Amino acid sequence: MTPQDFVEWYGNGSDGSSPTEQQWERIFNLPTDAAITLVNFFKLNSDAVYPSDFTGMDTDISGQEAFSRYASVSIPTLEKVGGHFLHVGPFAGQFIGEEEEWDVIAIGKYPHRQSLIDLYSDEGYRNVFVHRSAACARQKVLMATA
Repeated sequence: MTPQDFVEWYGNGSDGSSPTEQQWERIFNLPTDAAITLVNFFKLNSDAVYPSDFTGMDTDISGQEAFSRYASVSIPTLEKVGGHFLHVGPFAGQFIGEEEEWDVIAIGKYPHRQSLIDLYSDEGYRNVFVHRSAACARQKVLMATA
């Protein structure tokens, strides 16, 4: 696998819905044994926004429903590759720093770089990522390593 494979699967990240090639390269350049923690911030659409060529499911749903479709596969897949969530819950507000508005915060921990790569390589995960994109008006993901 290369960063280019992930850009081909998920897009170039120019719309903020997936990592850019430079961000994928950053992941691939981490030490192989580095534990990774991702802090995800999600602002959900009131109505899901699916691509016009998406077929096979009802798309006239809320952003929350689309996010639930994504979570129903992403959570067990994260666990399958060795990761786990430290926290998933509603955003309660800023404590320090510039004010931002979010709906959901999810903190996921991966034991090493390969587990994160394995999550994004998983075909089932790739297939449901469209629901994450449809659900989110915007998102931000911060990364820390240990």
